[in-house]
Amino acid sequence: MSSTAQLDLWDTIARDAIGESSLWGDALRPEVERELEPVFSSLAEERYALGLETIYEGYLVHYGTPRLFAPTDHDTALLLGDYLYAHGLVRIAACGDVDAVADLSELISLCSQLRAEDAAGDGPLWAATASMLGSGTKLDAPRAALRLRADAGQLDAAARAAAGAEAVDRSLAAHRGRLR
Repeated sequence: MSSTAQLDLWDTIARDAIGESSLWGDALRPEVERELEPVFSSLAEERYALGLETIYEGYLVHYGTPRLFAPTDHDTALLLGDYLYAHGLVRIAACGDVDAVADLSELISLCSQLRAEDAAGDGPLWAATASMLGSGTKLDAPRAALRLRADAGQLDAAARAAAGAEAVDRSLAAHRGRLR
């Protein structure tokens, strides 16, 4: 993705949030403090970048250090994160790919489970989902291995096979740096 497209991505997320609620506008970081670093969209098809990074920003609002937002309290963070999840799913739905929406819904659900159980594996789950977004049932078995046995190895292998080891390593390193 070009640097202009990346700027448009961040501007779109910020602009839409401001348009949706003054509360979200108040939660935006000043422009000079925003960290405009895509994490997992580089593993996906470009048409999914805006929706994927919107959902990931929601995840960071809930569980990490967001790039665009700095909500002042827990209630605002919870609502903002949920708004970003929903808005990202709407953006993916606009691509016309029902399987991609299902993949991201499963991602959000499984990440919530992992966080509730204080379990590892969210990075490989994000990487595999992004790199194979819309692939139908191909991620069912690897996700089940994570959900049932805390085994993220199949997801990691799937992501590396789809996007390449270097790209996955970059995304996972950026992801680790954003988590609390």
